Amino acid sequence: MARGSSGIVAALTAAAVAAVGFLAYQASANVPDNLGAKPKASSSAPATAGKATPKPKKDPLALPAASGTGMRVVYALGDRRVWLVSAKNKATRTFKVMPSAVQARPGVYRVTSRSGRVTGSDGVPIEHVVRFATNNDVAIGFSAAQDGSMESPDPTLKAGGVRMSRADGDAVWTFATVGVKVHVVS
Repeated sequence: MARGSSGIVAALTAAAVAAVGFLAYQASANVPDNLGAKPKASSSAPATAGKATPKPKKDPLALPAASGTGMRVVYALGDRRVWLVSAKNKATRTFKVMPSAVQARPGVYRVTSRSGRVTGSDGVPIEHVVRFATNNDVAIGFSAAQDGSMESPDPTLKAGGVRMSRADGDAVWTFATVGVKVHVVS
């Protein structure tokens, strides 16, 4: 039985060595890259040494680049945002808007006409309409629905209203008189 038991011991030892080898392999595959790295010589190095410095985050409310100078309204199509900018190039107000299906092309325009209260081409009663462009014979302008709604427009309607809240519509009405520049950017 000594010979049989020595065979069993040998088999168990081989199995144990194989198991330990497998576990060691798995552990080495999950070791962090910096484990075992020598510490920096200087203890005064910042904690972020060796790491990429994150780029400063862009202020989402900052005026878009190349949006003109002087007193103007800036309308960013992609951001669906408007800024009212003073003559000293300082944004005095910014807010989100909801454009209609027909939009102005990027460029510089001037306010051409205004209407206090009318019915929009979508049948919604609107106020403080400030028109500044046309696209395919559709007038483009800022306005606020009298009920304060800003729903997504019907994409099948040939409408050019850029809707905003009533408070923002009041601000645009006061700021954007006939002749004021409107910079439309992508």
